[in-house]
Amino acid sequence: MTVLFDSGIRTGADILKALCLGAHAVLVGRPAIYGLAIDGKNGAKAVLQGLLADLYASLGLAGMHSIKQCDRSMIRRVPYGGDVKAMM
Repeated sequence: MTVLFDSGIRTGADILKALCLGAHAVLVGRPAIYGLAIDGKNGAKAVLQGLLADLYASLGLAGMHSIKQCDRSMIRRVPYGGDVKAMM
């Protein structure tokens, strides 16, 4: 099954997490539309270039060289106080 992730993507780290969790592609709508509203085609292009730059920076910080290295082993769940309340 092909999995497309389309929910709340705002940063390159969001894209990286979705890909590591098994998404085959990540859809970016709202940020590009905001850029389009501000500066037309150039604004949308600038937003997407910024997301790509952030994605590449996140890949580097995670020690990965390419998107192909994304898998579930590259992320971990960090529990925090809010998790305990949500489980009750």
